[in-house]
Amino acid sequence: MATETMEFKTELEQLLHLITHSLYSHREVFLRELISNAADAIDKVRFEGLNNEEILEGDSDWKISIKADKEAKTLTISDNGIGMSRSEVVENLGTIAHSGTKAFLARAKEADLKNNPELIGQFGVGFYASFMVADDVTVVSKAHGEPAVQWESKGTGSFTLSDADKETRGTEITLHLKEDAEEYLNNWTIKSTVKKFSDFLEHPVVLISTKKDEKTEVEEEVEEQINSQKAIWLRPKSEVTDEEYGEFYKHISHDTHHPSETIHYNAEGAIEFKALLFIPEHKPFDMMWNNDPKSHLNLYVQRVFIGNDFENLLPSYLRFVKGVVDSSDLPLNVSREILQENPMLDKIRKNLTARVLKTLAKMKESDYKEFEIFHENFGTVLKEGLQNDWENREKIADLLLFESTKKEAGEKTCFADYVENMAEGQEEILYLAGENHAAIVNSPYLEKFKAEGTEVLLMTDPIDDFVIPQLMEYKGKKLKAVNKGDLEEDKEKLKEEQKEFKGYIGFAQKLLDGVKEVRLTTRLKDSAAVLVGDEYSMSPHIEEMMRRMGQDVPKRESILELNPEHPVVKKVQALYKADKKDPKVKTITQLLHDQAVIASGAKLDDPVAFAARMNEMLAD
Repeated sequence: MATETMEFKTELEQLLHLITHSLYSHREVFLRELISNAADAIDKVRFEGLNNEEILEGDSDWKISIKADKEAKTLTISDNGIGMSRSEVVENLGTIAHSGTKAFLARAKEADLKNNPELIGQFGVGFYASFMVADDVTVVSKAHGEPAVQWESKGTGSFTLSDADKETRGTEITLHLKEDAEEYLNNWTIKSTVKKFSDFLEHPVVLISTKKDEKTEVEEEVEEQINSQKAIWLRPKSEVTDEEYGEFYKHISHDTHHPSETIHYNAEGAIEFKALLFIPEHKPFDMMWNNDPKSHLNLYVQRVFIGNDFENLLPSYLRFVKGVVDSSDLPLNVSREILQENPMLDKIRKNLTARVLKTLAKMKESDYKEFEIFHENFGTVLKEGLQNDWENREKIADLLLFESTKKEAGEKTCFADYVENMAEGQEEILYLAGENHAAIVNSPYLEKFKAEGTEVLLMTDPIDDFVIPQLMEYKGKKLKAVNKGDLEEDKEKLKEEQKEFKGYIGFAQKLLDGVKEVRLTTRLKDSAAVLVGDEYSMSPHIEEMMRRMGQDVPKRESILELNPEHPVVKKVQALYKADKKDPKVKTITQLLHDQAVIASGAKLDDPVAFAARMNEMLAD
């Protein structure tokens, strides 16, 4: 057959510009696309061979070969797959976005054939990614029982067809690389690109290079397999060892430790996918050195790596989970790089989330010490789910650990145990948030509860004050911060004191800036005064933390509660009653407020004035 020049069936120049400049975000994916097409071709011939063994004769040692020629500046990718006849070459390569694979699947479906191979090339444009790196592409292909044919194009609106000299079935694609793409002639670049995108492909990918024989000095070609083929998530769990799981986890996470837990399962039914997830024992490298709030799982479609920036595969509060998800059901766009929004994706997300939370719950129950280590590393991240995953907030709450007034420093309890140990008639889960255990364990806010023997959870994680109020309740019990809002007071006990202190309370309220109310309380046993915020106000230690970070914190008005049984409070009341203008009344009142500010975890606005007042009283 003489060389024949043909026009493309679409406006190739415009479409090629779109493909090479907009469809793919990274040029390296051209190699992924060509290798994936080669794998499809092998799967096709294997499938056809089920009904026609003759088609497999001659070459069934399946592999995809890559060869770089630095002198000629060419990169060749070849396979021993199904190949193409002349008409198929024209149909598949002469029409942009005409997918031979898609047509093949349609024919197979119409014929109701069994063992239908799951193939990924659904859009017919992957081949044209070649023109991102090449200014001339040559394809030589041979189908069983057909003469070989050569297709060539510079991507300028036409292509040529001619006879080719190829005896074996398969396809060979030669890219004449552009000057700025010659890095792909480097073996290291080829290996790293294959490792990234096609490491777990079912078929071997081999790199062909020349090497001198040490004895004869004759150059000979050698083959080196550069993909592992070890897609262990596709194997039954019973066939995978703990060592294999551990090594695979290290491979994808760059962690040096083995995972704490492994989740390996196949989802079947309305949606089918395979997942292999790992819960780390310690913070992985990427969580220690960057603050990416998104969750990253490696997404594969039939062993081919698509990407790991699909934040919607897991919620962000589970971003410590590492692993892979492999599904041929996911609707990808033509570049395979952007997941379309689809109910199927939501189902995968819900499924994965449920599996991870269930595994963590089982871990907490069966190996509490191991779970404590996990919680120490990832508890803060996990708590984020309380404010952004309403559906699972109680499951998340079940996994949280806190210190308590009934535990030694460093020991932890959980909501479930707290509720189980609540006294009869107690309707609220009480907690106090603060900077650390030492700073709050002796807080005035706890005096009443310690005296009664009532347990209070001590929350010392900076995020607690932000997310715990989002939980609102647990197992029907409301959560109550003991330093915010009103407590149940013994009103009868305070009735007489309120009459006695009425004048002084009015004086103190006018005197103290930033205090919207002064009142008596029974919550204090040893302390003289305490500051209380509104039910939903920010805690003082959080305000202080925000100030340290340079953020503006709006000034809040607190409530100053006084213990009428305390000697200092009794003294200032007596002084006020004897002489309202006694300067000591003002000084002691300000000192009571200063002490309450310090006890709340906040800093004084004017520590110098505080010191002066203290010295005044000490000198008296």
